[in-house]
Amino acid sequence: MIKLFNRNQNSTNETGPGKVIALMNQKGGVGKTTMAYNMAHALGEMGHKVLCIDMDPQFNFSLLFGQDSDSERGNIHHLLINSVRELKALHTDTFLSEAIIKTDKGIDLIPAGQELSGFELSVASINAPRQLILKKFIEQNNLRSMYDYIVIDGPPTLGLLVVNILCACDGVLFPFIPDAFSEQGLKNIHGVLEDIEDMGIVSAPKVLGYIPNLYENRRKKTKEDFEAIKAIFNEGTIFEPFANKASFAKSMANKKSVFDYKANDYKELQGQFLTVARSVESQLGQMQ
Repeated sequence: MIKLFNRNQNSTNETGPGKVIALMNQKGGVGKTTMAYNMAHALGEMGHKVLCIDMDPQFNFSLLFGQDSDSERGNIHHLLINSVRELKALHTDTFLSEAIIKTDKGIDLIPAGQELSGFELSVASINAPRQLILKKFIEQNNLRSMYDYIVIDGPPTLGLLVVNILCACDGVLFPFIPDAFSEQGLKNIHGVLEDIEDMGIVSAPKVLGYIPNLYENRRKKTKEDFEAIKAIFNEGTIFEPFANKASFAKSMANKKSVFDYKANDYKELQGQFLTVARSVESQLGQMQ
């Protein structure tokens, strides 16, 4: 059994009513970015104003939005560094208003850049709490007042970027593939949650649930691994598995969400993402 971390549901947020959620797994290749992209669009379909933040130096989240790492508009790394007074020597001319990418879907993006890979080194010498840089950036710019949801895609690591994300968010979704590697990745992320709880600086985010992805229903081993993971993480919501479908892969190859398609092949996927989004809305709605 894995210990879950839930914030006080009667707590208030003085920086705005918007909620921050992250999709995390220390294991790569589980479809985390795909899930984050479609979750953002599911929340958008429900009428919410959404901001996506790409916190992965691989910037795949940004690529889905048609952005690349060479954008002259700046990225989240520049904005985070600019938000720390002690790093004035590293400040750039990047402004939030210029860095935010607007889309025709009503979903905004702050892209990543390769510079994020050097984030930990860049902030190593500061006296301010390094694990709270992202949290304070969100607060300083009143992003919770500007957006209903902020969706963060994190890197498949256990470093300072991940700690910043978990300290900044209200809740976490855990995509995984039913196998032993994903199981270990989930355990590792939970270890970071325990560390955050032990630090006592902020409350650990609420565990919003686990999203099985790329599920091969015809494989006996997949079913066995899935049942094993369910037994370990049995206090959290386990959502209906997302099957390994060609239509899903096609949407990502075309840099589109499943909601961009009207074909019947996408109806089930759309329904699944809306189910997860409604669950997130319901769980975080209790945290007023």
